[in-house]
Amino acid sequence: MSAMLISIMLSAVAISSCGRKESQTAGANEIYKPEYAGGFEIVCGDDSVATLIIKNPWQGADSVTMSYRVEKPAERIVAMSSTFTAMLEGLGATDRIVGVSGLGFISSDALWSRGDKVADVGYDSNIDFEKIVMLNPDVVLLYGVNGPNVIEAKLKELGIPYVYIGDYLEESPLGKTEWVAAIGEIIGKREEAIALFDSIAGRYNALKSHYSSIADKPGVMVNAPYGDSWWMPSTSNYMSQLIADAGGDYIYKENTGNRSKNIDIEEAYMLAAEADVWINPGQVSSETQLKALAPRFTDTKPFVNGRVYNNNRRSSPGGGNDFYESGVMHPDVVLQDLIKVFHPDSLDGYETVYYQCLMHNS
Repeated sequence: MSAMLISIMLSAVAISSCGRKESQTAGANEIYKPEYAGGFEIVCGDDSVATLIIKNPWQGADSVTMSYRVEKPAERIVAMSSTFTAMLEGLGATDRIVGVSGLGFISSDALWSRGDKVADVGYDSNIDFEKIVMLNPDVVLLYGVNGPNVIEAKLKELGIPYVYIGDYLEESPLGKTEWVAAIGEIIGKREEAIALFDSIAGRYNALKSHYSSIADKPGVMVNAPYGDSWWMPSTSNYMSQLIADAGGDYIYKENTGNRSKNIDIEEAYMLAAEADVWINPGQVSSETQLKALAPRFTDTKPFVNGRVYNNNRRSSPGGGNDFYESGVMHPDVVLQDLIKVFHPDSLDGYETVYYQCLMHNS
């Protein structure tokens, strides 16, 4: 066999394994370099196997890097977060989910329609490892909070492949969604995943370009009391970015760090009194519940003018909030909701998906 023919055959193997680059900014061995997400990239390994590089997959991680070799598409998946199920659903791969954590909190109709084909493997410290073994997954999709996931060591002991998906750590709305490219790589749907993300980003950015520069921006208060205090996100937070992109003016500009800040009720009251709109007031779903939660705030401008909205219009049978599930996958829809909330005369005929007005809703 000639050297030229051998070279051609080896090149064909490399192409079938790593495929073509899917990012204009990708370097020599990079397949996909995210534009918005900072926690992953996809590279072509030395042996021409596509590899996910996961960076700092939990809060406080410092120079932690993990890799996951995609030797074959995963057909049987255990998803430990509902956002992972939303991404798989977006890729038309709900049928590959064999196990989830906390099934009752998941909103996906597509997942529920599969009935007993999807097992609940438990959550937190109550994980059923025997069930996971019986499911024989190709991969378990994990996330870490302030450190490695508590089940990582046991999965390693059992020889069950796993990979961290760090979408929740991204501050950018599109950065969270871009992790669909990582999941697409895992299941052998790279091009579909990137095309899906590009279409979502295109719609999001088109809305942002129009409304973020609008002159008349309502002041926006967020969250609800927690005991004797109130947590306010930083100006770089995911929610703060959504507010700005939807043409709102986040009322608390003092917190420019990278964490939420705890303020007292008195300061929160002064902020709410200045705001035009109040969003995300805890878990309440009615005016009556809001009055019980924050009785002092019933004379603030958003309350008096009937402009208090929560993101819990869609919920699961177990009380899970779909805003934190499919909303992560569809930031363009969340943005449309907030545009409608902040600018009621815009988007003629549009009905919000995730947000509902609490006022006069008993």
